[in-house]
Amino acid sequence: MLAQAFLRILGLHRVEFPAASRPPAPEPAPPNHDAIYKHYEQHALAGIGFFERSKRAQAKQRATGWTEAEVQRQWASLREQQAGWQRYLDDRWQQLCNNEPDVVLETLEEAFEDNEAPSAAVGVSDDEASVVVLVPAVDQAVPERMPTTTEAGNLSLRKLPQRDRAAYYKLFVCGQVLVTVRETFAVAPGIGSARVAVLRQDGTDSYGRARVSCLMATKIERASLTGVRWQDVDAADIVNDTSSELLLNQRPRTGELLPLKLETEPALAALIDAVDLAELTLAT
Repeated sequence: MLAQAFLRILGLHRVEFPAASRPPAPEPAPPNHDAIYKHYEQHALAGIGFFERSKRAQAKQRATGWTEAEVQRQWASLREQQAGWQRYLDDRWQQLCNNEPDVVLETLEEAFEDNEAPSAAVGVSDDEASVVVLVPAVDQAVPERMPTTTEAGNLSLRKLPQRDRAAYYKLFVCGQVLVTVRETFAVAPGIGSARVAVLRQDGTDSYGRARVSCLMATKIERASLTGVRWQDVDAADIVNDTSSELLLNQRPRTGELLPLKLETEPALAALIDAVDLAELTLAT
């Protein structure tokens, strides 16, 4: 289990998302021909005796004609409904491609619902989306011990040095950033860049309100991900190489991620202030 935890951290950023495409309206279910005929047959045969074969045959012919007419009417109605639904989907698709803020934000909110790290899209400006990702503290993300073997070949659970644990935590954080960015670009085809702020949950204050700190801020262009060798390069290197802007604060000796000083980054502070922290932390 410990080994799988470390392998999972190393591979977080390699998840792929299918690119969104124009959604087709679903095909309607065909009218229930048998049920419709049964209804009209009962109506046509009402009052006709069991042994009145000629009248019964004529009644069933009438029922067949009524059935065919009703099936055609229902099909026409269903096709009209499908066409109306398709017009709605096409209009929404065009709005998504044109980066209509409300549509993009709704689309991203739906896409982020099942993410391991709670994420929220908080703004769209031109072709740029602003996103916040909430990650747990290192103790909840990276095991304290790593499985290994001794020189004699025996299993050993080695305690990770602080520097190594900090490096794995950085990989975890960068992996969550890349997962969120890749999903953003996949579901919102008009978005050309993503500005991501990574928040760490630091418990609650005396009033029960969520306490968070900002560990990283980056801007990644869609074009910069073209050609990335996802299977060969780790998440930290990819974030470093693809970011057009990157804010990090690492402890020099251990590489530990430290909170950014938001008082010198008013735009970043405003972005974080736009987040409903109560709702975001509720998902953890």
